[in-house]
Amino acid sequence: MGMTSTDATARAAQCVDELSKHYNTSVTGLRTALAAYLNQGITPEKGDQLDGAFSYPKLSIIYKPDGPPPQISRSFGKLSASGIYVTTITNPELFRNYLIEQLVLLFCDYDVEYRIGPSDQDIPYSYVLDGAGDLDMNKASPSELAELFPYADLVSVGDELADGEMEPDGLTLPLSLFDAPRTDYSLFRLRHYTGTPFEDFQQFILFTNYHRYVDEFVKWAVDEVQKDDSPYEALSAAGFVSIKADTPDAVQTINAAPWRKYQMPAYHLKAAGGRGVTLVNIGVGPSNAKNITDHLAVLRPQCWLMIGHCGGLRQSQRLGDYVLAHAYLRDDHVLDNCLPLVIPVPPLAEIQTALQEATRRVSGESSDKIKSRLRTGTVVTKDDRNWELRYSAEARLFNKSRAIAVDMESATIAANGFRLRVPYGTLLCVSDKPLHGEIKLPGAANVFYERSIAEHLRIGLETINILKTDVANALHSRKLRAFNEPPFR
Repeated sequence: MGMTSTDATARAAQCVDELSKHYNTSVTGLRTALAAYLNQGITPEKGDQLDGAFSYPKLSIIYKPDGPPPQISRSFGKLSASGIYVTTITNPELFRNYLIEQLVLLFCDYDVEYRIGPSDQDIPYSYVLDGAGDLDMNKASPSELAELFPYADLVSVGDELADGEMEPDGLTLPLSLFDAPRTDYSLFRLRHYTGTPFEDFQQFILFTNYHRYVDEFVKWAVDEVQKDDSPYEALSAAGFVSIKADTPDAVQTINAAPWRKYQMPAYHLKAAGGRGVTLVNIGVGPSNAKNITDHLAVLRPQCWLMIGHCGGLRQSQRLGDYVLAHAYLRDDHVLDNCLPLVIPVPPLAEIQTALQEATRRVSGESSDKIKSRLRTGTVVTKDDRNWELRYSAEARLFNKSRAIAVDMESATIAANGFRLRVPYGTLLCVSDKPLHGEIKLPGAANVFYERSIAEHLRIGLETINILKTDVANALHSRKLRAFNEPPFR
C-alpha cells in the first residue's frame, strides 16, 4: 500500500513544485532565446531543443507491485497494471489542485515512485509570447521563427488517446488523456474564442444558446460578488473585464466591453480553488458546441450543463415548460467520425436527479405540479436550423424516435462529454412548438423570454450547488470510463 493522506499531499505538492520549476525554466529559456534573436539577431544553439532546454516537463509514475493491483471501485485515480505511466505537463500552477488531487489518490493507494525530467516535446514559441513586452514580433515572420524555434506542429496534437485510437508503444502507459501540446493548443483557443483568460475558467460550466441568459447571469453574478458573505471573489467577463466587489457601475462596464468581438463570450464567477461557475454563450449550432467542448475538456471540469431553448414536439407542452433530456438523437453529424452513432450516450443519474431537484427547489412547486411542467425524454439535435422546410421527412423521424424536443446543441455537448469523460446534462426550456403552429415569432418570443429566463438560469445554478455538495463524490460516473483508462481523471 501507499502512504497516509498527509504524507501523500505533501509529496504531491513537492511533485508539482518540481514540475513548475522545470516548466518555468523552459519558458524563461525560450523567451530569452527569442529576445536574443529578435533584438540582436543571435540564433539559438542547435542543441537547445535536443537537450530539453525548451521542453515540457515529463511526469512518470513507476508502479511495480509484487502482486496484482488492488481492486479500487472509484472511476479514476487507479492503476490497472504494472508499468510506467507517462505524460507531459504544461502550466503546472494552473493545474496544481487537479494534479495534487490525482497524485494523492495514487500515492495513498499504491506503492509508486515518480520521476520528473525533460520530455521530447518542446514548448512552441507562440505559447510564451503573452505578456512578453520585450519581444518585437514584427522583426521576423512566423515561418522564419519556425525554422529556428519549436512551433505548434499539428502532427503532435490530437485526440487519438481519448478516442481509443492510440497504439501502445510497449514501453510506457498513458497517465492522462491530454498531454502538454494538446492542452496548450486548447488553452489558447479558449482565450481566442471567449475573450477571457483561460486561467479564469471555473470547474462547473453552463452553456446557453441565447444572450439573454448572459444578461441575467451578469446581474446575478454582480450581486453575488458585492455581497459581504459571498463565496465568490470576482467576475471575469468577455472582453477581458474583471469585476470586483468595489467596481463602480459593474453591469454597465461589462455591457460596454467589446464582447461582440468574440465568437463564444464567456463569464466566470470565480471562487476559491476554481469552484465557481462559468457561463458560455455558444450561440446556435453543433459546430460551436463541439468546438468549445473540445477545448474545455483539457481543463478537466467537474461537469458541463446545457441550459438553452428548444422546440417542443408534443401538443401538450406549453411555452416555458422544461425538457430534461434522458436520451439524444444525434442528427448533428459533427462527431460522427469521433464517436460513431452506434455508440449510445447514456444519461448520468447523478446529474439527472440534481436537475430535477433543482427545478423543484427553484419553482417552489409540488412534485405533482413539476411533472406537468417538466417532461423527460429524447432530444433531437439538428445541424440544420431550417429543418422545418423538410417538414414531412423530419416529422417521421421525430415520431419514430418518440422525441419530445428539438435543438441544435444538446446532443453534441452530451456526446463530447461522454467522449472526453466530462459529466454532462441538459435542461431545456420550450420556446416554440413548430409542429403545432406555435412557431417562434418576435412578439410571442419576448413574452416568453421575460417569463422564463430568470427561473431557468436559477435552476442551472441551483443544480451546480447540488452537484458541489450532495453529489460531489459520485459525480464522475464509471459510465464515462473505459476498461483501460489513464489513471488521471
